[in-house]
Amino acid sequence: QVQLVESGGGLVQAGGSLRLSCAASGRTFSSAVMGWFRQAPGKAREFVAGINWNGYSTYYADAVKGRFTISRDNAKNTVYLQMNSLKPEDTAVYYCAGRRGKIIIATMELDYDYWGQGTQVTVSS
Repeated sequence: QVQLVESGGGLVQAGGSLRLSCAASGRTFSSAVMGWFRQAPGKAREFVAGINWNGYSTYYADAVKGRFTISRDNAKNTVYLQMNSLKPEDTAVYYCAGRRGKIIIATMELDYDYWGQGTQVTVSS
């Protein structure tokens, strides 16, 4: 069973940056597609970014394209989300998720098998 623990959230002013980390336990991390999702108050959880097992393929939601970068370090069992030029509308709880045994980056929640507990990101205007 893989467990995911996010960190790095916090309060930042608009235009600022944050880097989220997601540390994974378990041997299957290096072969798993990983993704970041977010959920703002009163809204459904939405896909933010995804990365394939070796980091060579990434995919982003239009809302964050050009501002956020997903990466991974399989030696450290960690996936990252670098968030630049943050906007108030980026305020949400950010979740890390893993897709076991697949090679395609998926954008739907139901396609992911395990989840972290989330980390709060608040962007003030």
